Amino acid sequence: MDSFRTMDEMEMSINLQAIRLAWVYGLLFLLVWIGYEWMNKGLFNGIAFILMTSQLVIFWIVQLFLKWKLGKNEK
Repeated sequence: MDSFRTMDEMEMSINLQAIRLAWVYGLLFLLVWIGYEWMNKGLFNGIAFILMTSQLVIFWIVQLFLKWKLGKNEK
């Protein structure tokens, strides 16, 4: 019995939107956390900053790679 099935376009669209919103929420949460500790406590939270910046770097790298790969396949 096959427990996995392929998603249709509507399910893929809903999942993609949920992932995007969760990712933006995570980035905003980390940004607020870093800003709060820096403004109120005078501390710089390095781990939260590394997590936030690494998320952005990975996002940009994957985005550039996928655009390059898709552009390469269209020719």
